Amino acid sequence: MGRKRRLKDEEPPACGKMSLMEAIAVWLTGLPGSGKSTLAEQIRKVHPDFIVLRMDDLRKIVTPEPTYSAQERDIVYRCLVFMAATLVGHGHSVVIDATGSLRTWRDLARTLIPRYGEIYLKCPIDVCVEREGRRRQAYGAPEEIYEKAKSGWPVPGISAPYEEPHSPELLIEVGKTTAFDAAERIESLIGRMQGLELDATDAE
Repeated sequence: MGRKRRLKDEEPPACGKMSLMEAIAVWLTGLPGSGKSTLAEQIRKVHPDFIVLRMDDLRKIVTPEPTYSAQERDIVYRCLVFMAATLVGHGHSVVIDATGSLRTWRDLARTLIPRYGEIYLKCPIDVCVEREGRRRQAYGAPEEIYEKAKSGWPVPGISAPYEEPHSPELLIEVGKTTAFDAAERIESLIGRMQGLELDATDAE
């Protein structure tokens, strides 16, 4: 009996299906500490051809001495969206790992990228603070970000706004959705976005 691929399988897609796939961009959005980077890595393990774009990595190049001003954030996020759109235009699928606190940046990506989807990791702020405080792998993100909010850093959810997506393609409620269920739903979304058509055995 056939089955769908799941994130936990950590296997690349079968070569015979590559011709059916279309380049896509998926934006993982949510508060710092909601699990975006961990999820991005899980997606990349299953889809090694996907390129993960991390805001924290881009910021180190574009703004090596960041001020985190509103104007600076707008410029860096627009750069991120342009990179994603360019890569998708050349046939590369992309995972955007970035808070994307303002809806206008995510809407820009939706306008520029034909096959675009948002996965919103909805997580209570107190849970995000706790998760951020004990995570071992920061994936380039600033450490103790919520502590820094106390000294004036513009941290989404604390000292800066976070605009929730109105209609994300996928909503994952952290703490309420099991890892298995989230993996199934994400794989289903990616398959729909890429235009994959399951054969009879896959559908069983």
